[in-house]
Amino acid sequence: MVQVRVSEGVLEGELVQNEYGGSYCSFKGIPYAQPPVGDLRFKAPQPIKPWQGVRQANKFGPVCYQFNSINPSLGNMSEDCLYLNVYTPDIKPKKPLPVMVWIHGGGFVWGSGDDDLYGPQFLIRHDVVLVSFNYRLEALGFLCLDTEDIPGNAGMKDQVAALRWVKKNISNFGGDPENITIFGESAGAGSVCYHLISPMSKGLFKRAIPQSGAATCFWAVAFEPREKAILLAKQLGFESEDDKELYEFFKKQPLKALVNLNLPVTLAQKSYEIHFGIVSEKDFGQERFFYGDVTEAVRNKTHEGIDIMTGYTQDEGLISIQLGGPLEHIITRAKRYREMFTPKLIQNNCNIIDQLKAARKIRKFYFKDDDVSMENYVQIMKFLNVDMFVYGVMLSAKLNSRKNKVYLYKFNCKTERNCFDRVFGVDHLTKDMSVVSHCDDLTYLFPIPLFTKKVAQNSETFKVIDRVTKLWTNFAKYGNPTPDASLGVQWKPYTLAAQDYLDIGNQLVAGKSPDKEENDIWESVHQEYLPKYSASE
Repeated sequence: MVQVRVSEGVLEGELVQNEYGGSYCSFKGIPYAQPPVGDLRFKAPQPIKPWQGVRQANKFGPVCYQFNSINPSLGNMSEDCLYLNVYTPDIKPKKPLPVMVWIHGGGFVWGSGDDDLYGPQFLIRHDVVLVSFNYRLEALGFLCLDTEDIPGNAGMKDQVAALRWVKKNISNFGGDPENITIFGESAGAGSVCYHLISPMSKGLFKRAIPQSGAATCFWAVAFEPREKAILLAKQLGFESEDDKELYEFFKKQPLKALVNLNLPVTLAQKSYEIHFGIVSEKDFGQERFFYGDVTEAVRNKTHEGIDIMTGYTQDEGLISIQLGGPLEHIITRAKRYREMFTPKLIQNNCNIIDQLKAARKIRKFYFKDDDVSMENYVQIMKFLNVDMFVYGVMLSAKLNSRKNKVYLYKFNCKTERNCFDRVFGVDHLTKDMSVVSHCDDLTYLFPIPLFTKKVAQNSETFKVIDRVTKLWTNFAKYGNPTPDASLGVQWKPYTLAAQDYLDIGNQLVAGKSPDKEENDIWESVHQEYLPKYSASE
């Protein structure tokens, strides 16, 4: 047993032998804010109260109540879910250790920081402190009425509360509060990118690694959030649009009524819509997580001096088939409706004439004059890659590279650990292909015992894991993923002029302009029809 004193009292964790070498101290289920229940539902998190005596920190706290399709047997769910976990190689190192704070993904509707997915065993070997945490999800975390009672962004304010707790207390675990890197994947990456522009997050971290996501991805920005809230009330049998009545109604709803929601606001919304995201908060005198226009903020208000490492996997679009499928339905829609090929950002922001013009150009790029069919569904997958993830990631990298140091990658590792095509139920489409799905990068950073087997340390696969975790932890330590020649490659920062990036495969290969032709056509279409969502001035 090992004890640490934090601002609220004494925690007792445990010393764990790492199956991949060495040992570490583990502290689980640390409360970082008051339980957001009762009158605190939908409200900003409140500071945690001190406890008496020694608090045991050897079990995970409850995860946010959720509908979790990839882990249906998930238990220990509660509205009382604001807990974090700290793993450290040494609580009293000679020199404070770099800190990496993981923000889990899951479309803002599922997931947790627990070790069924996000254990510390791979990363902690490189002498960093790892923190993971839970935050409120779906309606509990992201419902917005544009009112004082439900202004939105509660889940993002949970994240800020966790980061504030880490900044204040991490030195007691051997961590350096002046060297904190936040990193996350998918919705976690969208979250990371919002922390780069949120006034509440300024000063809480030094570096950022958004993986397969950005604030400039269409799904990160809440679409008509008040309309969604009213639609939800109607689905639950409540017809009023009165602010106070709606608030009282939502506050009394059982948890099961607030998960697994399907809330398309318009007939045109595609079925791979993510229904909750970050809102521009109206001012009711509260501390606002974000307000204003996202692209303007990324362009002009990204926190200065923050180093960024960002990128995407080769086959991001496989998850879009899971969300919008089955594939036959997607093919049928694509054959019938031209606007299937309208980039989602343009669909959400432009008139129907411009939507169709943009769709014609995008469809022509992927299919030339061919029909859309099951035989060429790979082109649909490529379109979904860019629409859901790659365009937003590239736009964010381009805008941020003007004022911040940005390292860009494309993730291409291919071993038996690539499993998320199976997890997403689309492996029947990929059985003759070698794919790197959305989320496959996670299997090289975390053990993920829920879906993968233990890897032998003398294997070629473990060499790949070691290389990937070294890139990530080097960046956390030095702000440079290749500070010396030990990895055999120099990864240069991305600039609009040179467009350097690193292909992170089973070998590391430096290159320029990833997927140039594809990214150029998307940039030109946005420049023509939605210039604020392009890299042009």
